[in-house]
Amino acid sequence: MTRTNGKDMTAATSNDTRLLPTAADGIRDEAATSQALISIRNVSQVFGLAGEPGRFGRRGRARELTALADVSLEIPAGQFVALVGASGCGKTTLLNMLAGLRHPTGGEILIDGRPPPLPNMDVGYVFARDALLPWRTARKNVELPLETRRWSAARRRQRSSEMLDLVGLKGRENQYRLQLSQGMRQRVALARTLAADPSILLMDEPFAALDARTKLTLQAEFLRIWELHQGGDRRKTVVFVTHDLQEAVLLADRVVVMLPNPGRVAQDKIVDLPRPRADQLGEVMFTDTFKETVHGLFERLEGAIEVRPDQDRGP
Repeated sequence: MTRTNGKDMTAATSNDTRLLPTAADGIRDEAATSQALISIRNVSQVFGLAGEPGRFGRRGRARELTALADVSLEIPAGQFVALVGASGCGKTTLLNMLAGLRHPTGGEILIDGRPPPLPNMDVGYVFARDALLPWRTARKNVELPLETRRWSAARRRQRSSEMLDLVGLKGRENQYRLQLSQGMRQRVALARTLAADPSILLMDEPFAALDARTKLTLQAEFLRIWELHQGGDRRKTVVFVTHDLQEAVLLADRVVVMLPNPGRVAQDKIVDLPRPRADQLGEVMFTDTFKETVHGLFERLEGAIEVRPDQDRGP
């Protein structure tokens, strides 16, 4: 494998690609003409470590951990952005900030020009685990965000039926969590998130724990829902966290590669694969464009680690 040299990688660590998608198929024209819905501007996040108060402990070791340092991204409405990188690079921390669950210690995060409120009914969050309530049926789990919005019982029932049908679980409405397979649980979790029709979907490795066949099936199913605007009246903006470069390229319009210690952007890359692609994921994975894109991102990631080894040691 050809390694990227230091000079090339220095250029690659900046946002060296266009913000807007350029695929000729037209599916992403809406994103290409939109202003940024999500603005992440020079964001830093520092966590205090357990132990003695103050910045340094007895032996001069830092008592703080910088999880993110000077991260900036602009995401237009309707775009599918994948954040990829090793554990500890701040991907989930960034999602939590977008959800309003955590505030940055430096910089700012804006959604539609304002700091994200808590709670934010226009943001849906899909976790790595399904997080279903075991005492509720699949239908009642899907209805949960609708109860928060005080929808009527009849309207909740109709919407939950539509969403469970959308994710392929018609006939499973009255089953409980323990009666569902892991893949089915993730489908219910996705249906619950889509039920309230949020404009932004935050997804934290939602398919990571699944076997290869189920994972590919759910990837295709979710992409079909997103590409065809099913489950809502507009195409949702997606911020998708994964460790898997292949998954990131397969699903996203744009891949942001992050490095750890501190978390930072190494590369911001537009994926030039045609859409819709939900029905051809198996074929897409064997195209030259897909393989070259994955290979290029891997080499940039590997080269970035070599160029800045001092940044990849913990405190």
